[in-house]
Amino acid sequence: MASQRDSPARLELAHSLTELGAALRRSGERKAAADPLGEGLELAARCGARQLAARAREELRATGSRPRRAWRTGVESLTPGELRVARLAAEGATNREIAHQLYATLKTVEGHLSRAYTKLGIKGRNELPGVLEPEKTRVPTL
Repeated sequence: MASQRDSPARLELAHSLTELGAALRRSGERKAAADPLGEGLELAARCGARQLAARAREELRATGSRPRRAWRTGVESLTPGELRVARLAAEGATNREIAHQLYATLKTVEGHLSRAYTKLGIKGRNELPGVLEPEKTRVPTL
């Protein structure tokens, strides 16, 4: 039997996760509610379901969480600094060159790249060009 997470019905999954998180929060399990609500928020945002995303965000706030971004993974989840560093690395710049160009420390560049790799689900800079293609970069609509 396939799990709901494997289903192509992403919007229904977003609804289910949001409802699960809301029910957990109402029953006093605020900490347990944060994960399904965060995942529901991300899926709703990816589906363009603004009202559902807004509800998931409100429920997250009610748990005491502070949702900063609708997306936790993918290009959309990168901070502006992480995205700048990742784009320069994808163009072939070394960490030292990136640091010099952005007036940042080498450690800052390394941190941005490390977090970008994690959010993008990749292992290294040679995979950056494939995930940073211009048509894959979206601006959050929420």
